[in-house]
Amino acid sequence: MGLLESLRTLKVFADAGLARPALPSQLIGMGLAFARWGITPAGGWAVGSARYATQPALIDELGTLTFAEVDDMSSAIAAGLIARGITSGSAVGVLARNSRWLGLSLSALAKAGADAVLLNTGFAAPQLADAVQREKVRAVIFDAEFGPAVAGLPASVPRIVAWQDGDAGPAVADVVGSLADVARDGGKLATRWERRGRQVLLTSGTTGTPKGAERGVGGPAPGAALLSAIPLRARQTTYIASPIFHSWGLGHLAIGLLLSSTIVLRRRFDPEETLRLVQQHGVHALVVVPVMMQRLLDLPEPVRRRYDLSTLRVVAVSGAALPAELALRFMDAFGDVVYNLYGTTEVAYASVAGPADLRSAPGTAGRPMRGTVVRIVDAEGREVPKGEVGRIFVGNSMLFSGYTSGEDKERLGSLVSTGDVGYLDSKGRLFVVGRSDDMIVSGGENVFPAEVEDLLAAHPGVVEAAVVGVPDPEMGQRLLAFVVQRDPTITEAALRAYVRNHLANYKVPREVRFLGALPRNAAGKVVKRELVAT
Repeated sequence: MGLLESLRTLKVFADAGLARPALPSQLIGMGLAFARWGITPAGGWAVGSARYATQPALIDELGTLTFAEVDDMSSAIAAGLIARGITSGSAVGVLARNSRWLGLSLSALAKAGADAVLLNTGFAAPQLADAVQREKVRAVIFDAEFGPAVAGLPASVPRIVAWQDGDAGPAVADVVGSLADVARDGGKLATRWERRGRQVLLTSGTTGTPKGAERGVGGPAPGAALLSAIPLRARQTTYIASPIFHSWGLGHLAIGLLLSSTIVLRRRFDPEETLRLVQQHGVHALVVVPVMMQRLLDLPEPVRRRYDLSTLRVVAVSGAALPAELALRFMDAFGDVVYNLYGTTEVAYASVAGPADLRSAPGTAGRPMRGTVVRIVDAEGREVPKGEVGRIFVGNSMLFSGYTSGEDKERLGSLVSTGDVGYLDSKGRLFVVGRSDDMIVSGGENVFPAEVEDLLAAHPGVVEAAVVGVPDPEMGQRLLAFVVQRDPTITEAALRAYVRNHLANYKVPREVRFLGALPRNAAGKVVKRELVAT
């Protein structure tokens, strides 16, 4: 990083409130914590402990933990894990919903120098077993509710219970105890890591087997980039509703630790409970996926009006495509607070659309973030003119280093493919048309489902829609739409006519099927292979 860029980064951090005065003893403590644990969950809470020891760091269903309590508890867990053979370089699976135990696990594993493999809470037993074997997981930390899924793992993989409801002990064979037991047995953490532990994220698996992706730290640049695009500030309160096993939730945990934020977590998303928490804790930033925004909007207006949401300044959304109509309706209801980030597990982030761009250019994924290059190229890798659709490649300091299997994503020099197609408009705003492998060729014409899905979702009688291509003897493929109705009287013929009035005839679904809900994974993405199987 050059001098000018370093000065810009310092200014961003100062504007975010990170340059607050501190006592000499606090500064020394912060420096020692950072030197010991670096830019990791362990380092974030340890630095917070040195400066804000008695202030709230983490709030969940069990209550509030201060920065000092999180730091001390995670150190005790780390010592207990080391005593149980989890040494530097070990890969440990974490199968847990958002709670203190997930946060403590990530911090403790960092302190032990172990790699945290974040496992999808939606995994069935076979998927879990496959991921544990493929990622060479040595032990699994899991919420007790996932006992049936972990029961089939080899006895050589010890299991440690994180969250358990009530006083009931774990009902899974071969469990070596709970994290609370591990913490009690741990004693004082005397060691310092021999290597920096990694966090391994798994791809969503909506189009195939989930893959492990190694995530680098990227230094201060990623934090500065996000803070330049989204107005988050130090010591504010952030409610992370998006699952932390997903890159979007994990990224906001990292930003929250950088800002010494108070982090609010709940194991399950409930729309009215979310509004109550915003009011109760004075939440400034709410981190969601698009389906959560839809569920908040589905609350009756009198219910929404019960809660004082005046502290809410940011609703940060990512993890799946944000329909233009949903963004506009949400801002009309809750104010111009929506910031939509486009990224993938492999590239981390690419662009952000704030309220102004979402209103002036509905459907945009926004502008490239600071320090990020977004390039649209054709099949041969040549850059295409603005307005022309092509493959999206991204370069920044947070690119993954490759899949843990040894495979890689397509690269163009220092840029990595997102697997999506889109275009840049004349003002440099990115529009994502869809997944490159989602393209439907019908009668020789190329159709990207997202355009049809967004149009259907904008119909007043529709909650949401998904479009897939299915084999057709005459056309090669035909469009099949799955629709969740808002108005139960809306008909297939009416929706087909609606699409025909707005789009070319070859983009009209040949068939519309009505569902009570679209199948989604735990991160909120529609799983289209399940639709095709219906």
